[in-house]
Amino acid sequence: MNIVVFYLQIGVMLMALYAFVHAAMQRPDAYTAADKMTKPVWLIILGLSVPAAWVLSVMGAVAAACAAGVYLVDVRPKLLEIQGKSR
Repeated sequence: MNIVVFYLQIGVMLMALYAFVHAAMQRPDAYTAADKMTKPVWLIILGLSVPAAWVLSVMGAVAAACAAGVYLVDVRPKLLEIQGKSR
């Protein structure tokens, strides 16, 4: 059971790291144009979720997965649409 939790934590950390890097590469004005929280707020949330997934074990991984999931499913598509990069 512990090995499954370990691999899930690694997966969540990688997802949160990807979301953090993506958030860092976007223009700050795109966040306000998309009517979302500001870029520094998202960077703080996602930046704290990466180590939280590891340090806080299962509960940290759940919180990190929620934070990264909200960014990737809700914020990222809006940012790409506003910047004209959507598929």
